[in-house]
Parts: sequence; C-alpha cells; structure tokens
Amino acid sequence: MLALGGFFLYQSLPGNSGSSVSANASGAAAEGETPKGAFYVRVIGESSRVFVRVPGGDVLHDQDVRQGSSLRYADIPEGGLEVTIGDPSAVELYVNGSERDIADRGPDYSFTIDG
Repeated sequence: MLALGGFFLYQSLPGNSGSSVSANASGAAAEGETPKGAFYVRVIGESSRVFVRVPGGDVLHDQDVRQGSSLRYADIPEGGLEVTIGDPSAVELYVNGSERDIADRGPDYSFTIDG
C-alpha cells in the first residue's frame, strides 16, 4: 500500500506524467498567443473541478483548479483522454492549439480527446 501511494505521489509531480499545473502567469500563454500543448485548460472563473484520465485507466488529475491556474498536457496518450470540467463557464479550453468554447455547457461537462 505504501508503494502504491509513492507511485501516485511520483505521478503527481510535475514532469512525471506529461502534464503540468501552473498557478502563476509564467505557465499561461501571453495575451493573443495560442497556448502550447495538446490539452490546455485555464481557470478564468473562481474555480472548477478538472478530472482527466486515460479511458479505462489511470486518473491523471482530479482536483479543483483555482482562478489563474492552468493545466497542460504536452501530449495526448495513445488511448486518448477522458475529461470532465466541473464548471465549463469558468474555463478557457484548448485542444491541439484550437480553442473550444464550452461556456454554454452544463455542469460536469464530459468529453473525450482522441490520442
């Protein structure tokens, strides 16, 4: 059990799962610039729960993300990603450099990104 906890702690550290979470402006794209990475979400509202996992597999992220913070995956795994955004109106979302407007979607909006 201790080894399992250590594994998940290691996976949650930046740079170990192909993702990064940033809580400052240095991780965000400059104004007018398209965010880099295969999957990028930035919270512009107060906060939103962001859930990301490999379909049928590992949970990569399951936390509330606060205003000004972002989550980025440089690459999409071969099996793709399943994503749930708790408050779609509180986020800016980019997939492969293209913005997806999900502000009009209901709470806990879920979608899949192909890998």
